[in-house]
Amino acid sequence: MAKIRIELPIILPEIPDERDPCVQRLIEALSAKPGIERVHVLPPENGTPARLCVHYDPEQVRLEDIRRWVRQTGARLTEAYGHLILPVSGIRNVRHAQRLEHQLQHKPGILDVQVSPAGIVRIEYDRQQLTEADIRTLLNRLGLVPRETSLPHPHEKEEEHAHGGVFGERTELIFALLAGFFLVLGWVGATWLGFPPLLSRISYLAAYFFGGYYTVIETLESLKQRRLNIDFLMLAAAAGAAVLGHWAEGAFLLFLFSLGHALEHYAMGRAQRAIRSLSELMPRTALRKENGTLKEVPVEALQVGDVVVVRPGERIPVDGIVMEGQSSVNQAPVTGESIPVDKQPHPQPDAALKQWERLSDTYRVFAGTINGNGTLVILVARRSQDSTIARLVQLVMEAETAKSPTQRFTERFERIFVPAVLAFDVLVFIGGIGLIGWPVELAFYRAMAILVAASPCALAISTPSAILSGIARAAQLGVLVKGGAPLETLALVRAMAFDKTGTLTMGQPQVTDILPTEDSLKERLFETLLAVERLSDHPLAEAVVQYIEQQMTLSSLPDPEEVETIPGHGIRGYMEGERVLIGNLRLFEREQIPVPESLQRQLAALEQDGKTTMLVYRGDRFLGIVALRDNPRPEAPSVIQELRALGIQRMILISGDNQRVAQAIARQVGIEEAWGNLLPEDKVKAIRRLRAETPPVAMVGDGINDAPALAQADVGIAMGAAGSDLALETADIALMANSLTGLPFARALSLKTRRIIQQNLWVSLGMVAILIPAALLGLQLSLAVVFHEGSTLVVVFNALRLLRFTYQPA
Repeated sequence: MAKIRIELPIILPEIPDERDPCVQRLIEALSAKPGIERVHVLPPENGTPARLCVHYDPEQVRLEDIRRWVRQTGARLTEAYGHLILPVSGIRNVRHAQRLEHQLQHKPGILDVQVSPAGIVRIEYDRQQLTEADIRTLLNRLGLVPRETSLPHPHEKEEEHAHGGVFGERTELIFALLAGFFLVLGWVGATWLGFPPLLSRISYLAAYFFGGYYTVIETLESLKQRRLNIDFLMLAAAAGAAVLGHWAEGAFLLFLFSLGHALEHYAMGRAQRAIRSLSELMPRTALRKENGTLKEVPVEALQVGDVVVVRPGERIPVDGIVMEGQSSVNQAPVTGESIPVDKQPHPQPDAALKQWERLSDTYRVFAGTINGNGTLVILVARRSQDSTIARLVQLVMEAETAKSPTQRFTERFERIFVPAVLAFDVLVFIGGIGLIGWPVELAFYRAMAILVAASPCALAISTPSAILSGIARAAQLGVLVKGGAPLETLALVRAMAFDKTGTLTMGQPQVTDILPTEDSLKERLFETLLAVERLSDHPLAEAVVQYIEQQMTLSSLPDPEEVETIPGHGIRGYMEGERVLIGNLRLFEREQIPVPESLQRQLAALEQDGKTTMLVYRGDRFLGIVALRDNPRPEAPSVIQELRALGIQRMILISGDNQRVAQAIARQVGIEEAWGNLLPEDKVKAIRRLRAETPPVAMVGDGINDAPALAQADVGIAMGAAGSDLALETADIALMANSLTGLPFARALSLKTRRIIQQNLWVSLGMVAILIPAALLGLQLSLAVVFHEGSTLVVVFNALRLLRFTYQPA
């Protein structure tokens, strides 16, 4: 059995990630080919994107055939299926978003769709039946106006289409206020001013018109889809009140209901604007340096390798590398860091382009951040559409369409509950007349009161308003939360696993000791290390090379051959015909080379001090030991303490380093459990074990080497995600700053969001539970309206509190 691995972006360049439905289609198509035994996806790992792994029988099928099938199938899928994520104007409220989603799902050619009340539409479609232009036309027919993700400049007015009408974007609010005006006019006129009944009736009819205008539109649109919604219940109750001659109460109902709708739209608009404000961080133009002169150009025109100049106080227009100048940059708009970061020129900026994601923040800058007092000359590392802020905006938009478990539950509950309310209402009317002996008018009045009392308006808005506000607040402070599910789940997490290197430690190992087994072997030891390690891009290898180059100059080095990295073990190869091995004890166990006890004792002593060790072997003898230390992050102990105060019961350090080093670092940061000697596949097993023992589990890593383990956890959290596409793609939650300080904030925000959702559910369902029996016992329709609409406003504004959430350590 043989296998081949191919990077997914090469096969399916347009899909957002390996979870896209097209990947499953690709697997199914290839699995049906003769000679193919198994097809599966390997998640992103070690800086590489997700890969398709094909196991095949070389006696039945040629490798060339498999490559051709993969290429043809990928091309066919890319040609067949399109993916669109569009910000739109025109979504009026949560129920409108649900109805639009239902409408779009039933359009020929649309395979999957999610519509967010915050104004984001995500669509997968069949290219054989629809084009992108067709979808945009379809959205226009539904009253949705697609807009670009790059929003107008903050000082320019953006046209809104959500409630277009004679009064523009404020039409619904003005209609609601007009309903209130005519309601008051009719009531005051009849009560104190002596209006004739006809004049009062005309005022109430005007109130019905303005208060019921949008409610009628919502109801008709729902009935076209054969769906009963909350607006239908309100309209039925208002019509019933009119039939009974209770015009004032019916007008009062429609006035408060329409006002509630207008305020609900305002609330959702605030969450939407909080998210869209991220896009406004991007400057529209940049000063490009061309032949010694500066020319102002649109940021979209900049290409990788261009040079731009950023003056003091300006927003940085690109992700790039500092070539000249020194300054402090406010990175809070992207990473949430409150303290400006000092920047200085990279000694080799052109060479550093290839290592963009691994560069220190000392050298790289991000689009949307604010330059301090110095002028910076920057080498463009990414085009504007690929910048960190552009990726962040795109991923936040995707997150807005992802529904939480509670939101899905409330939507299912509402679909069942509304018809049940109507059925119960009919039973109350019939039973009240036949069994209790109520007069027809009284039975009908109480049935109308029950329609208002049982309408789950507050329930419908309770969860999405909280989720949208929570995601928006997180993004404002440098934390990307990919939807309601991880936001809710993080609040339930009881155990948290931390990768060691680059997460709890600085990820910048420094050589502390190079110990030759004999003094005479020192130069041979250094020569071997420098020649082999300079061929590796592992952080430990880079630290060794840098240290040796500072210590001594070697005039000439032999060229190593057949150099191979063995993940979790070390590196091996040949120099001048001699075998070379550099790595940990596991490497020598694997190669069946016994390590002398004296060397093992030296290793143990160094590791007890928290140092990572490597043995160097060449030919037939050990040349020496290399020891490195990766110091814990200064904020790690306080973060661990805060997480414990926030209810995380169990925290574990997991590491590929040996157990002694893992335990030493764990002690320094305040973690009681440490699991060392873990290969990448062992980390996945460790997360599975932790999930079985203390569910649910969060895993915190850097998102580059930890992708499989992050994917295995209930909530995968990547830190240092600014500038790292892989970290942004693989994690459920991404901390944009290269710091752990965002972790307690994310946990606290999750806890607060969950509390607000629970409060909103209690208010919405509790109000229904109280008002239904109260309506049966004679509660006036007008009071039912007040309590009903009041509960809706309570849950909306309760959710909006999340937009101002701040975390203060206990």
